[in-house]
Amino acid sequence: MNVKDKLPADLPNAAVPQYNARESWRIFGIMSEFFEATERLSAIRPAVSIFGSARTPADHPYYILSEQIARKLSDAGFSVISGGGPGIMEAVNKGAYFGKSPSIGLNIQLPHEQQANPYQDISQTFQHFFARKFMFVKFASAYVVMPGGFGTLDELLEAMTLMQTGKTRNIPIILVHTPFWEGLLAWFKDRLVSERMINPEDLDLIQLIDDPDQVVEAIFKHYETRGFLPLPDEHELMLNL
Repeated sequence: MNVKDKLPADLPNAAVPQYNARESWRIFGIMSEFFEATERLSAIRPAVSIFGSARTPADHPYYILSEQIARKLSDAGFSVISGGGPGIMEAVNKGAYFGKSPSIGLNIQLPHEQQANPYQDISQTFQHFFARKFMFVKFASAYVVMPGGFGTLDELLEAMTLMQTGKTRNIPIILVHTPFWEGLLAWFKDRLVSERMINPEDLDLIQLIDDPDQVVEAIFKHYETRGFLPLPDEHELMLNL
């Protein structure tokens, strides 16, 4: 059978959505997001990206812990990057904002618009999740992952996938609050490893740490024999991210 026989017949012109030109022009908007964010964030290194729930109230222990970690990282010389919204994102920006290093918010425009929190030295807004997620990876020397929902899991698993497949350099991925994460890690081991969906050493990409001081120490330990910036071969690797 010819391939053409498998393709759907052309629709009448009237039934074809008139979006082609608009979608082509949209590419330039995507390019401008990458260019503008790269230019604005180029001087913030070394930086740590911190993820967590947008739904956590300010009096919750997760919020307080996130603020403490961000403040310690900021005072240690790291720019701190969050998603720029409420909840744990706000706690992260707040902790960094009152620290010694820049507080960065990578905000996203949503149908139910996310309100940017007020604790940002640099605030960059994105329309596209993939451009925003690229910036979290591009500028981070470490990931700190607080308790969160689908968005937090998405960012965690994307980082692990990029490192597992060699598409980006290995950086510390630190999960904070053992009671929240231990069930997921047990499932990784019991299901993914035991059924050979991943290799046992893939779990070595993750560290589980609860103490704010130990979070900072773990990041410094990872870089004790090298600088925080990507090495030349790592920089070349990340150009193809």
